[in-house]
Amino acid sequence: MGFAVCGGAVLQCPFGLAPSVLNVLPVNRTVTSMPLANIMDNKPFVNIMPFGMCNTPANPAVAAATAAALGVLTPMPCIPATAAPWAPGSPTVLIGGQPALNDAGKCICNWGGVISISFAGQTTIQVP
Repeated sequence: MGFAVCGGAVLQCPFGLAPSVLNVLPVNRTVTSMPLANIMDNKPFVNIMPFGMCNTPANPAVAAATAAALGVLTPMPCIPATAAPWAPGSPTVLIGGQPALNDAGKCICNWGGVISISFAGQTTIQVP
């Protein structure tokens, strides 16, 4: 059981140097005054905004900048690379035909970050 996630939720990536915000498009999301998220709200620069600077060597831009700095870790601007949906999602509640996203959901970035939800937003609807 967790809280439903809505637009404006605060996201965190362990390799990002700043928190980010989840943007939920209002399509099929008229349950509350804030649009509720589902597991398919995982699109970079549409739903998941950058986390400031990225500091994982798995990110090719960071690896190149670090190599140019003779091995000194050099953070570069975050470019989220999230190809898979949020998981696990609610097993019983659908939003826009997809499982609702609750505050326990995680989204994997291709560069190794596990994006989590640190604040679900303004809604207090509980979902399993």
